[in-house]
Amino acid sequence: MAADTQDASADAGFGRISRTKDVAFRLIALAATLVGIVSLALLLANVTVDAVGWLDWQFLTNPPHPNPYEAGFLPALIGSIAIMLLIALITFPLGVGAAVYLEEYASDGYLTRFIQLNIANLAGVPSVVYGLLGLGLFIGLLNIGYGTILVAAFTVSLLILPIVIISAQEAIRAVPDSQRQASYGMGATKWQTIRNVVLPRAMPGIMTGTILALGRAIGETAPLIMIAAPTTVFGAPTSLFSKVSAMPLQIYNWASYPQTEFQYGVVAAGVVTLLVVLLTMNSIAIVIRNRYQQRT
Repeated sequence: MAADTQDASADAGFGRISRTKDVAFRLIALAATLVGIVSLALLLANVTVDAVGWLDWQFLTNPPHPNPYEAGFLPALIGSIAIMLLIALITFPLGVGAAVYLEEYASDGYLTRFIQLNIANLAGVPSVVYGLLGLGLFIGLLNIGYGTILVAAFTVSLLILPIVIISAQEAIRAVPDSQRQASYGMGATKWQTIRNVVLPRAMPGIMTGTILALGRAIGETAPLIMIAAPTTVFGAPTSLFSKVSAMPLQIYNWASYPQTEFQYGVVAAGVVTLLVVLLTMNSIAIVIRNRYQQRT
């Protein structure tokens, strides 16, 4: 009886202490979450308020202009969308192909580990370094041309390619090995197993990583400055070798103007447009990912 009382007292004490720590940890985690969300919400609200009266149809369809009341965003908007489409076409097949090779074909040797280590390190290299790489490789060596849409897409693709490879590797690695063995047991080849079993089940994770990488790419400015992309262009690109600007570059240029109307109203309208385009592209990619996930 005494032993039961002692055990019950110990359990009660353990439960009280555990519950207190659990509640404290929950509050700390909630506070950490709210700090980021509230800060972002306040920032967005402030920018949106500044953009009221400036973000209209004329702003979206006009070219840039020295007069803030006639300034437009159309060439930079089209330039950013064109660059992002090219980046997606370049990075997705290269990233998924590299991940498939490293996870399904490469042996676990020194060379593979060396490649893995370098990919992980490249994911943390500052973006300005990729700008210098693009300047030396695509302009200095291949002579594609300063500030063209093709050079911009290749340069930013190098920046996000390690992120796409790593996320695709994680998604492929998460596919249970029993499903591969079942496919082999039915007589399928390795390529048939990858195509019909591994990639369909890994695709939602691959899409998630690609979406996050493209979200980073659309806001990058340093690589575009390094390849001499113009901060302001007055017409939409007509070919892959046209000079192109992008929304972050145009916003950066407007922020340097001395007029208050540019520094607050026009810049805020540009930032809101950039966020809307980013969220729209992410939403489309998420819808495609969810439909693919339901199909598998």
